[in-house]
Amino acid sequence: MATASRLKGFGAAVAAAAGAYGALSVRAPAVSDADADRGETSHTLRRIIADSNAVMPSRGFQESVLVGATAASPLDVLVVGGGATGCGVALDASTRGLRVGLVEREDFASGTSSRSTKLIHGGVRYLEKAVFNLDYGQLKLVFHALEERKQVIENAPHLCHALPCMTPCFSWFEIVYYWMGLKLYDLVAGRRLLHLSRYYSAQESLELFPTLAKKGGDKILKGTVVYYDGQMNDSRLNVGLACTAALAGAAVLNHAEVLSFIKDEASERIIGARIRNNLSGKEFDAYAKVVVNAAGPFCDSVRKLADKDAPNMICPSSGVHIVLPDYYSPEGMGLIVPKTKDGRVVFMLPWLGRTVAGTTDSNTGITMLPEPHEDEIQFILDAICDYLSVKVRRSDVLSAWSGIRPLATDPKAKNTEGISRDHVVCEDFPGLVTITGGKWTTYRSMAEDAVDAAIKSGKLNPANGCITYDLQIVGGHGWDPASFTVLTQQYVRMKQSYGGKVVPGVMDTAAAKHLAHAYGSRAERVATIAQNENLGKRLAHGYPDLEAEVAYCARNEYCESAVDFIARRSRLAFLDTDAAGRALPRIVQILATEHNWDKSRRKMELQKGKEFLETFKSSRNAQFHDGKHIGS
Repeated sequence: MATASRLKGFGAAVAAAAGAYGALSVRAPAVSDADADRGETSHTLRRIIADSNAVMPSRGFQESVLVGATAASPLDVLVVGGGATGCGVALDASTRGLRVGLVEREDFASGTSSRSTKLIHGGVRYLEKAVFNLDYGQLKLVFHALEERKQVIENAPHLCHALPCMTPCFSWFEIVYYWMGLKLYDLVAGRRLLHLSRYYSAQESLELFPTLAKKGGDKILKGTVVYYDGQMNDSRLNVGLACTAALAGAAVLNHAEVLSFIKDEASERIIGARIRNNLSGKEFDAYAKVVVNAAGPFCDSVRKLADKDAPNMICPSSGVHIVLPDYYSPEGMGLIVPKTKDGRVVFMLPWLGRTVAGTTDSNTGITMLPEPHEDEIQFILDAICDYLSVKVRRSDVLSAWSGIRPLATDPKAKNTEGISRDHVVCEDFPGLVTITGGKWTTYRSMAEDAVDAAIKSGKLNPANGCITYDLQIVGGHGWDPASFTVLTQQYVRMKQSYGGKVVPGVMDTAAAKHLAHAYGSRAERVATIAQNENLGKRLAHGYPDLEAEVAYCARNEYCESAVDFIARRSRLAFLDTDAAGRALPRIVQILATEHNWDKSRRKMELQKGKEFLETFKSSRNAQFHDGKHIGS
């Protein structure tokens, strides 16, 4: 109870702090006297989140808060699901001054939120459909997503950036068609425009994208149209949201599963949940005035805990991506393949020093570890080969993964014709608000809608309205593109000399840039660990990830397993399964030191890491023999 009271007091302080911040939002009304009164404490909230030395509440403390949420002193909101939307809900609700808890069965971003195309986009395809089908609903989706696109980049500048995407044109009609369409995309973006689209001649295009094909079948390249969308490091952004919510007062707990709901006998309203800590096996009850179901593809599983006969509202769709070497695309320029066999758009984008290509769209079942099928990988390779001058080889696939899109229908709708790319918020069981559908780009506004619904359902009394519109996440405050130079100049990293002796080495530019982008203003803390604790060596040859990151993430980012690190804290599993496998033993060794694992736990973590990597269909995992080429 003491810890619960402590959080309540901190939450109240944060609640007051958050008040006037909403006045700065584009959507906020004019500043009132009450808003002005809350201004000073609003800055307190922002200082807490912006402080690069702020200490993250421990996992033990977070669990004690949830245990302390009794029937007599419940949380305001309990969030189920730690993906982008769930962590967004926890951040939104906590910064409104509500008492918030969040539980995630696996790890933050362990599902769809770490398996995206890495784009923050308005949806070029949706705009095309809106124009040709005269569909105002699709147009609204694009308007809304473009508004959120710019804000996501501004709220996490270290993890997000604008990325130009090139559309090849092999006829003058295509040039006019795509130029007009992308100029319309610019127009719809309005003041939230990233950069203006423009036309490049064939020669200019080849200079910008050297591996671009000069011919498409029997047609010669006439030129390209380049437009801009945003790109992100999705799982690190998700983890950043969870950590920001924790600093704002939310009790976030990964590897904690909801087993059942607690209902009020008289009203049949859901008033809490039975939760199991999957690391310790401990079970406990956590009470809340409202439960928000943000479990993504698993939303229906959570809803069936309330009513086993609940109709499904999720129509799962598989999106497969592959990772290729960096030479497939130049740094700083993506490629869009506008026409594929099934009518989808396929992207080929530079990402973290490699090239990510995708995606597919096919029906799928719901599983914790979806695996890409070989024909889906082949589909992507076939789609890009006609647009490249380089040979497209299956043996070049460094990693391949599948994500499940939770396309949603409203369970109260009369028919299922309108399976929407938009999100759905509903309360089909008293006390359980479900938020699902949508996409990464709009996670913030989805969370805002869910919290609004939760406030209405539970008759809650927040201290202020939503303030997340321009609230920077952990690591974003004070960051700029030149931040890495400070690390390069002021820190050394430890490396092994040829004689086996550990000697200090200069922090190279690649490692410094990596740390600055992955951790933002907190990168210096990682560099300090590298320098002072002899953890400056790289985890895998050819990648800038340092041993110090493992220790830092264990201490500050709720990294509880080896898979948590190779998949979500770093992106090694997604970039190169071989490199992740080579790094795995050292990662387990460092985490064992941080978490005091015994020999049995170390062995289990190593085995789980290997099994996880086997679900990523690289050329090694697919047992592909080099020599077969696709395209010419």
